Amino acid sequence: MTRDEALLEKRFVDLSRQAQHKNIAVFSDFLNLNELNIFHRKVPELCSGFALSGGYERSERQMIAFLPDALYYTWEYPVSCLYITPVNRKFAETLSHRDVLGSLMALGIERAKLGDILIEEDGIYVFCHEKIAPYILEQLTRIRNTTVSVKTVVPDGLRIEPRYERCGGIVASNRLDGILACICNIPRSQASEWIRSGKVFINHRETLRTDFECKPQDLISVRSVGRFSFLGSNGETKKGRIKIQYDKYL
Repeated sequence: MTRDEALLEKRFVDLSRQAQHKNIAVFSDFLNLNELNIFHRKVPELCSGFALSGGYERSERQMIAFLPDALYYTWEYPVSCLYITPVNRKFAETLSHRDVLGSLMALGIERAKLGDILIEEDGIYVFCHEKIAPYILEQLTRIRNTTVSVKTVVPDGLRIEPRYERCGGIVASNRLDGILACICNIPRSQASEWIRSGKVFINHRETLRTDFECKPQDLISVRSVGRFSFLGSNGETKKGRIKIQYDKYL
């Protein structure tokens, strides 16, 4: 374990103690997959309850709410959803996740204050800590060479979902190494290596088991590769192999 990971573990326990001692909801920053995995390892040591959200269902980067047993008020996550559109669509560039993130971090914003960035056909959704939302609204006027407009939206009234491509494949079983080899188009030996090296997460939790049995709706995340939602089987081939379906998030 690195020094930063050890400090993060202590931070989770400290936030839990603060929530329980002060009887208030206490929040973490947005956490990536590895940080969420570290959190799940520390759950038995927490002295408060907790909940997780990134502002919408199936979010990858998530914030933890540490909740005391005697919480006496209604609370909400300190998360804002911003919607970015080009001022002139005719001259707008095709912007990537990296373009948007780069422009935001160029404003001096820490990555931990930013949640998911969703690129849609008509615009871009950015989830962020509510304290920095006014700053982004004021300062973000351009991404690459495209002049943009930013406004706050309420995600509760919107259907915000990552874009995905429905795909299929054929596997021998629902073992994770076989599923991963299929969806990433790699040899099974490489899939096993990725799993054992801690590169693969199931529903935000690291798994080192190559023989893990994937279940329908499991979210499979592979660091530096992408995310996939395993949908389950939809029949067999004549040779008895399993036909599977999965969503590849774009």
